[in-house]
Amino acid sequence: MRGSDYAELRAFAAVAEQGNFARAAARLGMSASALSQTIRTLEERMGIRLLNRTTRSVAPSEAGQRLLTRLLPALADLDRAVADVAALRDKPAGLLRINAPRVAIVHRLAPLIAPFHAAYPDIAIDIIVDDRLSDIVAGRFDAGIRLGEMVEKDMVSVKLGGEMRLVVIASPDYIARHGVPETPRDLRDHSCVVSRWPTDGSLYHWEFERGDEKLEVAVTGPLSTTDNDLMLRAVLDGVGIGYLFDYHVADHLVSGRLVSMLDDWTPPFPGFHLYYPSRRQMPPPLRAFVDFIGRQRAA
Repeated sequence: MRGSDYAELRAFAAVAEQGNFARAAARLGMSASALSQTIRTLEERMGIRLLNRTTRSVAPSEAGQRLLTRLLPALADLDRAVADVAALRDKPAGLLRINAPRVAIVHRLAPLIAPFHAAYPDIAIDIIVDDRLSDIVAGRFDAGIRLGEMVEKDMVSVKLGGEMRLVVIASPDYIARHGVPETPRDLRDHSCVVSRWPTDGSLYHWEFERGDEKLEVAVTGPLSTTDNDLMLRAVLDGVGIGYLFDYHVADHLVSGRLVSMLDDWTPPFPGFHLYYPSRRQMPPPLRAFVDFIGRQRAA
């Protein structure tokens, strides 16, 4: 295999996985036009179309899918071979790819980047913001971040930060106009700012627990969205009652711009976990990051 053959095949795999030339080009560190030319060269050399292109999407052709099925395991083996050699270095080096929802990145992952880089300057971190709970194996990520209760049982998970809590909140203006719900069931009579699951767009039913009693309330209101910042702004503006993570609203509760309600119905729950496939040999960058998290927790 010529060096250019390997580059062309890796470029094809990136486009097929991302379904988009711009995203694949960004991942490969090249321009979209250069990537498009690389794919054309590969198709011309093989004498067959590998990708079907429309104005909105890119997908493997039948021949491309057959090639991709055998190519991805081969590329993964090559990556592991390179990682095994890199492990012989005195200090871990290489690329660490992490898939995580935006809220976990902002509040859990971002504070770790600078100290981790200081400890491991030869490791580059590639963080992909993804609220859809994508398959990290199919996406060829080293690890992902999810709420502990959402991590698949066949994954290894490491706690990332402490417990979390959702808080029912409203502005003083809203409370003055509409009063305070005494129980979660009373929320059905209030205007609420409703969140949608980013995975399928369905409305999130607010979950409550007090002792042995558990409730799910299908709230309604003038706004539904997948964006936490937009929900917070709407609640601050008196649009309705919200249900957000405590650290997202803590400053506003202290300042009095928001008031919490139904606190005895919202106990803490396991927070975010870093998770990864069970492997006999972990890539050195991932091993370094897992060890780093362990030291941070012990400090």
